Amino acid sequence: MVVLIEKNYPVYTIIINNPEVKNAIDGPTAQELSSAFRDFENDEKALVAVLWGAKGTFCSGANLKAITEGRGNKVEKEGDGPMGPTRMRLNKPVIAAIAGYAVAGGLELALWCDMRVVEKNALFGVFCRRFGVPLVDGGTVRLPRLIGLSRAMDMILTGRPVRAEEALTWGLANRLVDDGQSKKEAEKLAREIAAFPQVCMRNDRLSAYSQMGLSIENAMIKEFELGLETLESGEYLEGSKTFMEGKGKHSNFNNI
Repeated sequence: MVVLIEKNYPVYTIIINNPEVKNAIDGPTAQELSSAFRDFENDEKALVAVLWGAKGTFCSGANLKAITEGRGNKVEKEGDGPMGPTRMRLNKPVIAAIAGYAVAGGLELALWCDMRVVEKNALFGVFCRRFGVPLVDGGTVRLPRLIGLSRAMDMILTGRPVRAEEALTWGLANRLVDDGQSKKEAEKLAREIAAFPQVCMRNDRLSAYSQMGLSIENAMIKEFELGLETLESGEYLEGSKTFMEGKGKHSNFNNI
């Protein structure tokens, strides 16, 4: 198995472990990744996932050599994406823990995640530009939405490398950490998110994704519908009780 899973509930860490090819993804590995994220989605004890590449590389994209060996990535309109889970819309957050290369399809996997914790040695890029391999796992969709069209075009047209500090200023990276610390820090962040009231967090997350492509009016309606669903869950009543007990006051997130 190239894809490994660590269950330290409520955190669910999914590991790409094929360092001999810099964690490139072939067809079978893409299927393993999809299966791993479906298992995460269906695991009630798992609240936040972390996606990490072992041995100092997040993912170098699709394994082009595997195509000639009959293990190429599936390229079909229906079902999973060529890199695996990139067409899924999960109900729970996923954090990418990134070291080394996050390029081509590996960049697209990183973009699919909700947040990216990035080591100082990380390198992003549309490196597949050199070989005529298109972005078909959401790269041309998510990258402009995440960092803006102008910066996205800089990456898409030139294929140039974008290093960690530039990625942070662009919003491509959410957190910048020391080398070797991305998994630890991403799992720490995952536990912080998992500590929040989950119905509210997930509905706010869904509203943020759903508003893309909607008019302001329709987006506001969708936000209200999801907010009302949260209120009807009664979750805020427990939160109000927590506040009255003195927890979470004065910007304190440590004792909620």
